Amino acid sequence: METFTEVKIFTKPKKVYNAIAKEILKLIQNSNQEVFDIALSGGNSPKGLFKKLSKKYADQIPWERIHFWWGDERCVSPDDDQSNYKMTVDYLLSNISIPAENIHRIKGEADPKEEAIRYSKEMEETLNSRGKDPVFDIIILGQGDDGHTASIFPDQLELFEDENNCAVAQHPITGQNRITITGNVLNNANQIFFLVTGESKAMRVSEIMNDNDAAKLLPAYYISPTNGKLIWFLDESAAAQIS
Repeated sequence: METFTEVKIFTKPKKVYNAIAKEILKLIQNSNQEVFDIALSGGNSPKGLFKKLSKKYADQIPWERIHFWWGDERCVSPDDDQSNYKMTVDYLLSNISIPAENIHRIKGEADPKEEAIRYSKEMEETLNSRGKDPVFDIIILGQGDDGHTASIFPDQLELFEDENNCAVAQHPITGQNRITITGNVLNNANQIFFLVTGESKAMRVSEIMNDNDAAKLLPAYYISPTNGKLIWFLDESAAAQIS
């Protein structure tokens, strides 16, 4: 069950975004699938990537084949500034022509438990599967300063064992409800790209890369696709403490 992991380090964030965009384009072009499923990450990290995809690569990507999903969402309305969906609309979706039915939004405004069940079901009915779990062609993940990824936080590591495709999580400080894809689905992807930039991430990145005991407390440490490939895309600031 050895995961193929690659670490790519770039001088600055712009080069990280460009490298991921190129990798996405290459995978789509090399795929003969009619539908290509990508789960997006939220927060601030992917903004630069979304800008790059919607400007430099907008005409090269066959958007009608791409289906977008989300790795997690905050339980807010879709026009709220905290919404991962809204951020994606602002930086990517409003700048490309993609069919509305290709956008699989987590409804942050709905009842969290019911929405986790609904989104799980939509994934089951729509995505390919491998074993009992749905398969994403690409999942883009970020890593928080605390080592969280998607909305799996250090005090909720049991979400890596959760039988459901989606679960309700809570932000440990604000208590805000989130809906997140669980570990089994994350680790069932064909490709996982970690997009991590900035010196605030360096300590956690080094713990994971150096396989320190401290890393075992970090959700990002447990991202290890069973049948897929994992690539860390780092800028030099995020990679600064790797020994």
